[in-house]
Amino acid sequence: SYVEAGFEKIHLDCTEGCAGEGAQLPDAVTATRTANLARVCEEASGGKDILYVIGTEVPPPGGARVDESGDIPATTPQSALATLDAHEKAFKSEGVSDIKSRIAGLVVQPGVEFTPMQVHHMPMERDPGLREVMMRWPSLCLEAHSTDYQDPKVYARLSELGFAFQKVGPALTFAYRQALYALDIALGFSGKNVGLVNTMERLMQSEPKHWQGHYASGNRIDRHVGLADRIRYYWPHPQAQKAVLALRQRLAEIALPDPLLWQVFSPQVLERAECLEGTQAQRLIDAQIEIALDPYDIRDEETKVG
Repeated sequence: SYVEAGFEKIHLDCTEGCAGEGAQLPDAVTATRTANLARVCEEASGGKDILYVIGTEVPPPGGARVDESGDIPATTPQSALATLDAHEKAFKSEGVSDIKSRIAGLVVQPGVEFTPMQVHHMPMERDPGLREVMMRWPSLCLEAHSTDYQDPKVYARLSELGFAFQKVGPALTFAYRQALYALDIALGFSGKNVGLVNTMERLMQSEPKHWQGHYASGNRIDRHVGLADRIRYYWPHPQAQKAVLALRQRLAEIALPDPLLWQVFSPQVLERAECLEGTQAQRLIDAQIEIALDPYDIRDEETKVG
């Protein structure tokens, strides 16, 4: 369906076990299922050159294990080579060995991760030695997951280490939630807030499937501000949509003064919002998200200006 819809970069993620299987599958099993999916994609592609991402070390959001020193262990070159070898054999067996030149990414762990309340920052001096592994396959680069919340310097370092794909997700929806909550808090100073936090709490309690199993403590703080941002799965819910609409409608009736905004937004967000278009609320929401995304722009300052 994704290929038929026009997507041309497909992540063949077969890392999680199915019902009755363990959470971690052997490389051979993952590779076989990956090759099977690749064949299906090729049959549906209509001759288009699809780019693929493979790998057996795709971490669950906020769920990677730490080693004894407290750091996230990076993928070793030996493990990466074993993964590539397993996939090469599986592709040949499935009759899709010709796609090797279109394997664009290999998901590996560079040593970045986050838990509900803690970010594991990648040691800047670390080099797992994976660039040489890339040389075996044409067009291959590395892909890192869970790069959210890292120190801004980390992203340029990841690029130097061969990570052309640096995936971000929860950090952006976290920023969206930050902005909505900040706006509701600001309205609260005048007694006009819509109680967005309480609405979302009731919703998450009534339908806990999206956060249970992700937050060990199950406490209220984790549900609302946990870095895995499981609350993001609730925003499309009609109750959440109704509350957000009510918030926007009230904000449309009032201009929040600067001294009030200073209480709930950073100077960087307020400055960015001045450069954006839309209502005051929309500009603040967009600015909060853009600030979270800024560290991924690793061009030098001269290039950015140009």
